[in-house]
Amino acid sequence: MQNTQKITKAMQVVAATRLRRAQSAVQATRPYAEKMIEVLQTTADLATEYRHPYLERREGNRAVLIVITADRGLCGALNSNTLRAVNRHVNEHHPGQSRYVTIGRKGRDFLIRYGRDVIADVSGLPDRPGVAPVLPAIRAALDEYDEGRADTVVLAYARWVSTLRQEPVVRTLLPLEIPERRDGAGADYLYEPGPEEVLDALLPRYIESQVYEAVLENQASFYSAQMIAMQNATNAAGDLIDSLTLTANKVRQASITTELLDIVGGAEALRG
Repeated sequence: MQNTQKITKAMQVVAATRLRRAQSAVQATRPYAEKMIEVLQTTADLATEYRHPYLERREGNRAVLIVITADRGLCGALNSNTLRAVNRHVNEHHPGQSRYVTIGRKGRDFLIRYGRDVIADVSGLPDRPGVAPVLPAIRAALDEYDEGRADTVVLAYARWVSTLRQEPVVRTLLPLEIPERRDGAGADYLYEPGPEEVLDALLPRYIESQVYEAVLENQASFYSAQMIAMQNATNAAGDLIDSLTLTANKVRQASITTELLDIVGGAEALRG
């Protein structure tokens, strides 16, 4: 138990270090995402008569879900909560008409175990993933939507709120709803060759940035949950060590007492 406690303590320290890096990575992506939303808002305002396929709502219930989980466990109920939220969303909105793209080994193994249709998977991401390893999974989901085999694309991941709180999120990625511009926000731009061409090039990049940011959020949630889980395991190991030490001392004291009684009894018998 003392060796186990040392291992869990070391894992807690490693998770805390990686959590700080993951938080920095999430914060570094936010200015890019905010600027991209601003450009999308201005191009959508200029291209009033043009409707990109990603902005059109389709009739139908077929869905492709991009499910982001961790590759490893020892993080409490983080992965289970995300997968439970995915199942609840599918049962309510897309029963029997769902296909899956997974990022992370835990989600892939769970969905395959229960016979779900997994069309693409990306696993084994490094601690500091770039956007390139995630692109094949995003492309597989977009191809399903572009070729008319899906009516909506849904994104599921664990959103990092704080060190003690991570929330499972299941939200619609496509069709896309661009947030409305606030009055007086931003500046007016002149686009060349035109806002329609810019919108065509920008929307796929925006989807990629949304999925990549979700991957970073999920990774920060994983390290946060793992740090808390290993801290609890370390404390539980300490309590168990104290209990076992007390039990061992009681057993040793009882053994010594028994031996003393045997010695005293033998001495009394010899004296008699």
